[in-house]
Amino acid sequence: MNSMLLAEDATVAASAAARAPAQPLRARPLYFALYENAAAHADEAQAYITDQIARVAALPADLPPTLAELPDWVQQRTDAVGAQYRDYLAARKAGAPRRYFSCRAHALYFIKAVAPTKLVDGAWLYGLLKHWDNPAYHALIKTYLEELGEGVPDKNHVTIYGKLLATHGCEGWEGLDDEHFVQGAIQLALGHNTERFLPEVIGYNLGYEQLPLHLLITSYELNEFGIDPYYFTLHVTVDNAASGHARKAVQALAGLMPRVGDREAFYRRVLDGYRLNDIGASTTSCIAEFDLQDELVRILATKSVVGKNMHSDYCRVAGRSVNDWLGDPARIPDFLAALEQAGWIKRGEAVEHSRFWRLVHGEKAEMFGVFSAYELQVLRDWITAAPDGSRTEGPRMLTWRARQRTLDNLGEQQDRGAQFPERGLIRRHPRLEAPDNELRLLEEQVAAAPGKQQAMALLGDLMSPAAHHGAAGLMATRMYTRLFDA
Repeated sequence: MNSMLLAEDATVAASAAARAPAQPLRARPLYFALYENAAAHADEAQAYITDQIARVAALPADLPPTLAELPDWVQQRTDAVGAQYRDYLAARKAGAPRRYFSCRAHALYFIKAVAPTKLVDGAWLYGLLKHWDNPAYHALIKTYLEELGEGVPDKNHVTIYGKLLATHGCEGWEGLDDEHFVQGAIQLALGHNTERFLPEVIGYNLGYEQLPLHLLITSYELNEFGIDPYYFTLHVTVDNAASGHARKAVQALAGLMPRVGDREAFYRRVLDGYRLNDIGASTTSCIAEFDLQDELVRILATKSVVGKNMHSDYCRVAGRSVNDWLGDPARIPDFLAALEQAGWIKRGEAVEHSRFWRLVHGEKAEMFGVFSAYELQVLRDWITAAPDGSRTEGPRMLTWRARQRTLDNLGEQQDRGAQFPERGLIRRHPRLEAPDNELRLLEEQVAAAPGKQQAMALLGDLMSPAAHHGAAGLMATRMYTRLFDA
């Protein structure tokens, strides 16, 4: 297969040059199209990757020139990140402010802004499942299985991130602009076209699985705000250079580099895939784009679509009805200023001092339920932030870990993912014996497969980026993992 890929090198390059850059494919619609029905959009996916390869062609890549140097390169990067993180911790201990997040709303905004990428975590490796019987692919397949938590619900990376979004009311990520979907679209397009873009998949994986400094700092600062950092700390551990995904990425390149043919051409395509990590919205760009005032205005403008007709005429601010204010989204900043001037909002003070806050927060509030948990946090942080930059923080928030230690009434905590119905090559659960139960049907179909090849293909179909975190996908992953390790 490697010789076929090498032969396609010139074809891919020629296709990239031939495509008109004036009308590039957009990431956001492609992302949802591939997620919902990848087979129907195969041509668009291939064209998108070709376009992105052309886009990154001039970017630098810091990979060493030979495979023999890769292990040292990984170790040097890891050591450098470790040293930078020690410097960060020392600075924080000496009184330096948080580096990334100005307030809790800022941290939650980040969680939402990177959701399009996190909710397809590992997708670029999906197409390799069919090569389960080829040892050269085992390192990459094992990486994908670990991204899926090997079928354990609370270890599945997408499931974990989905719960994080739901916990903090971070809805609406689907409406983010196109740049936020670039990385997710790349991952989905690669995952559904690995036969055509294997060197690029290997290179992308090599770049994605290296431990970045921002992952360590993000985990630390999320914890300070009482936000569970588990998704991020999990990646710190599984991506480690000693035995984790960073090491497996190097092993995969060594195992799949062709022994016959143009090795340099293959490696050039690996570099292309590696560079694909450097486009689209990133962790640091998502953090940098946040503006508290702008985000509150955006939230209120969104609410105004419905709210502009929902208020009584007697409810007036600065001589205008609330419906009138909300009827023109461009006037939202003026509306906020009017609320402040009228004393409905008292900036730089505890939120309880603001009448507007009491209208929207609390079970008996007149506007209870209008704002999500995330939106309320944005409003809270905006109110407590005075125009001069000072802030009334209110009671000190426990870190996530400290809050977990206070849950004594829950009894001794169990390991994450330890409790889930074991099915598929393990035992049946009596509550799931209904004839139409999809888990039982899956077991029957696998049992009826004429051989392991057919069984693995059936399971692999349910382990796609769109399906692996559902009940059937999780069980299929557990079954695939058991058969893969057998």
